[in-house]
Amino acid sequence: MNLGSTTPTRRDMMTGTLGLAAATTAIAASSARAKEPAKGAGHRSDGEYVTSKDGTAIFYKDWGPKSAQPIVFHHGWPLSGDDWDAQMLFFLGKGFRVVAHDRRGHGRSAQVSDGHDMDHYAADVAAVIEHLDLRNAVHIGHSTGGGEAAHYAARHGKERVSKLVLIGAVPPIMVKTSANPGGLPIEVFDGLRSGLAADRSQFYLDLAGGPFYGFNREGAKRSEAIVQNWWRQGMAGAANAHYLGIKAFSETDFTDDLKSIDVPTLVLHGDDDQIVPIADSALLSAKLLKNATLKVYKGLPHGMATTHAGLINEDLLEFIVA
Repeated sequence: MNLGSTTPTRRDMMTGTLGLAAATTAIAASSARAKEPAKGAGHRSDGEYVTSKDGTAIFYKDWGPKSAQPIVFHHGWPLSGDDWDAQMLFFLGKGFRVVAHDRRGHGRSAQVSDGHDMDHYAADVAAVIEHLDLRNAVHIGHSTGGGEAAHYAARHGKERVSKLVLIGAVPPIMVKTSANPGGLPIEVFDGLRSGLAADRSQFYLDLAGGPFYGFNREGAKRSEAIVQNWWRQGMAGAANAHYLGIKAFSETDFTDDLKSIDVPTLVLHGDDDQIVPIADSALLSAKLLKNATLKVYKGLPHGMATTHAGLINEDLLEFIVA
């Protein structure tokens, strides 16, 4: 058959046009239905999404045997669940069920205009956990995710959390106040907001290529792949969510949350963390928690779960199976 010599008739063209129009209408209707907020907490939309109480679509990953003990990962600012790839693959290989979500406005979750605070973050986690019906779960949070994990454990997870891990985490509170004289001045966080608003793309490259992973230290071996992966995750999220999230991670006081948590909690921190200084975070959190184990890594940076994944993974495993 010579396709080049085939000429469609006017009727063929009209039929094709009408068919295309019908298909387009069907696709548009299907897309509109997919974007409609599901009603009620824990109601799932198509794919790996759950709808939280205020109608926000939260993306999650759920890998491994459904009967295995779950480990839930909470990512840092302004990243996504992808930041836990090294940990999720490691624990998947050990037979665990591993779950990670993208915080609202981050990664693949809905880029909504409001709810960028710890109460909503924790409620979004609760929607994922309740939808998957996860019990006896170990929750692991890094940086902002550490605050989110603690807030969830204290407010929603009393019957579902078995252990908690805080890595380079922001609690008890980052900003300097009269009650927290060792905190960072508000001007530090104003600077983050200014940098983000002026040129988010360059700001993220500079942050990942510098203090976040300690690549600004003398003798440090910079990994361009790590920098670009951090930038990729950050730029996938919404600028408004990241801007407002600075207040959430820096000004939320988690003191009462920490005091109320009684499950075994592992607090891991690098003593060269330039993002969340150890003296006003891990050292204080370990004293507030009822059942804490503190481990400090000499010379390691804020992003040590990436730069030193092998070391951190083994320490996490030892704590989880103990």
